[in-house]
Amino acid sequence: MSPVAVSRLPVDEAGDHSPASVVAEVAAIARRDLAPLAAGIDDGTVYPAELLRRLGDAGAWGTHKPLNGAADLCCAIQSISALGEVCGATAFMAWCQNTLAWYVMNSGNPALTARFAEGVSTGKILGGTGLSNPMKTFFGIEKFKLRGRKVDGGYVIRGALPWVSNLGPDHFFGTIFEVEGKPGEIVMFLADCSDPAITLTPCQPFLAMDGTGTYGVQFRDAFISDDLILAASAGPFVKKIRAGFILLQAGMATGLIRDCIAIMNEVAGPLGHVNRFLPQQPIDFQDLLTGLETETMQLARDPYNTDDGYWRQVVALRLKAGEASVAAAHAAMLHCGARGYLKSHRAQRRLREAYFVAIVTPATKQLRKMLAEA
Repeated sequence: MSPVAVSRLPVDEAGDHSPASVVAEVAAIARRDLAPLAAGIDDGTVYPAELLRRLGDAGAWGTHKPLNGAADLCCAIQSISALGEVCGATAFMAWCQNTLAWYVMNSGNPALTARFAEGVSTGKILGGTGLSNPMKTFFGIEKFKLRGRKVDGGYVIRGALPWVSNLGPDHFFGTIFEVEGKPGEIVMFLADCSDPAITLTPCQPFLAMDGTGTYGVQFRDAFISDDLILAASAGPFVKKIRAGFILLQAGMATGLIRDCIAIMNEVAGPLGHVNRFLPQQPIDFQDLLTGLETETMQLARDPYNTDDGYWRQVVALRLKAGEASVAAAHAAMLHCGARGYLKSHRAQRRLREAYFVAIVTPATKQLRKMLAEA
């Protein structure tokens, strides 16, 4: 792969890359360097660590850094979308990395932020999020899978998480445990995958996304020091970061939908004479995409909003994005016909990736439960 000349990117007064330049550079990397890797990432022969670090050099993981008590997720979402237009698995890993940075940047633990903020925002430290189980637990779907007991200087953790993504032997991820003997008392922390008491176990092959560094993670009396605690009281912290956690996922959906529209347009010449009888056309999805992107950008400018109505909008948007992804990918397959059924055609990959958007936490059924109980 050719190196990216990030030194020419415009920077603002704080020394950060400008949002427009970040999105443009991420899109260029996606077209030039990611596209040839997409099939390998999909089938699990490639985990693109070098590419993820290069995206960090381009500023992709640091644009949602809080400033004066406010944060803007627009650039991060647009960057994830640019990656998702080429490869849904990489867009998912971008969400994982951005979410890890979001946790670190919002932590009330100054020692942790000082140690990790620069690394995660530049891609020198890669990692993800293990909040699938806690997010389900908060809404009565599961119980906490990790337990911890207080000891001098930290906690000792036991338990296992079945799926955590964007991991490797030198990666970190954020997750939550419940304190033993104190139901409802929860602590959020960073797990260090290099810890010998933390074991990564490869998962069975998935329908898609096998190159996303997804593992089962087991904690065998792992000592978590106090300087790895993101939030000693995880409840209020989760309420602060939850909108960002969900909104960043919208980039996976919008990028995928945009490419599904492109697929439909690509076959309009040879197949348009019969595709015009299909009920859903590219223009329908373009209108849907425009509405999704507009609403996402509005909500993404205010991720710390604590209003219940705002939270309901975020959840409803995420539900809409997942369902729209499946609909767009389904339509793309029907427009392609037999040619889309070939393993070599990306239409079938987009369909498999779309189902992932609909089932990754919070999944369609959880989102509907959340809205029903809101």
